[in-house]
Amino acid sequence: MMVEQNLSLQPYNSFGIAAKAQRLVRVASEADVQAVLADPALAAAPKFVLGGGSNIVLTGDVKPLVLKVELKGRRWVGEDERHWLIEAAAGEPWHDFVAWTLDQGWPGLENMALIPGSVGAAPVQNIGAYGVELQDRFDSLDAIDLTTGRSFSLNAAQCAFGYRDSIFKHGPQQARGGSQHMGLAGKALITRVRFKLAKAWRPELGYQDLLRRQQETGVTHPTARQIFDWVCAIRRAKLPDPAVIGNAGSFFKNPTVTPEQCADIIGREPKVVHYPLADGSIKLAAGWLIDACGWKGKSVGNAGVYEKQALVLVNRGGAAHPCTGGEVVTLAKAIQTSVYERFGILLEPEPVVV
Repeated sequence: MMVEQNLSLQPYNSFGIAAKAQRLVRVASEADVQAVLADPALAAAPKFVLGGGSNIVLTGDVKPLVLKVELKGRRWVGEDERHWLIEAAAGEPWHDFVAWTLDQGWPGLENMALIPGSVGAAPVQNIGAYGVELQDRFDSLDAIDLTTGRSFSLNAAQCAFGYRDSIFKHGPQQARGGSQHMGLAGKALITRVRFKLAKAWRPELGYQDLLRRQQETGVTHPTARQIFDWVCAIRRAKLPDPAVIGNAGSFFKNPTVTPEQCADIIGREPKVVHYPLADGSIKLAAGWLIDACGWKGKSVGNAGVYEKQALVLVNRGGAAHPCTGGEVVTLAKAIQTSVYERFGILLEPEPVVV
């Protein structure tokens, strides 16, 4: 185990924000975690688990000990009559893992292609796209308690998945579901994640963009690979590549409202983009709300709103003169204020502000 001092985190966050880790340990095996916990000084330090860095906004140097997850490996675990059970280590890039499952003949993750980040971060955020969320394909995960060093496993119910939410996004006093002791933010490091992929696969084509692609191509019964290709093309057309323009993907969650609230908004804004949900609530497109408030293409310092998709905030300064975390937060708060004043809806950010 090597402790790196004052290491630049600019290459390790997709926004490209310039910040440093006062101390960082690369976790390439579970033994690396145990070595940290065996060191009295490191064991006592607050810890920050860093995966792919695609869902964070750094507002300054990171004082907690950074555990950079670099665990690798992916494998078939087993199967039954209905499912394949597939496992990936937490440090595997998510998109590469999705592509690999299709190469092996195990469909089911294709709608979530090209989502940036790592496999280990996927359940933290309960990532999702085009009608599929991670919890729909999730089986279980393994993690290490960063206090005791003990390994443990969680199933879907124990992860307390919600919309872009899980037990890993809450501290002990913020736990969901009434518990005051179960939040695992900063308390655990995910090592492996397992997925149940159905053998009786069927395409998920409920989103307008995918239906449009289906109509354009004339493909009535697309394969998982075709859906994968469609999703990649749609995302590349709409969203900036973090390697080219720093960003954290969708910055705000799509808000949900009651049918009555939606009807009220439609009465004032007939073109508002909305989707009915199974529980009777209505999901509104946050990007449309932001665009309606005139934010597309606007900037605060070197932080800006992407010209092609108002839901994405970007680093306009590039690597040489990157935006600061403070500029991103200021821009985000200004957008929230505008949307609330016009629609009465408070947008909730997706990224974690550090």
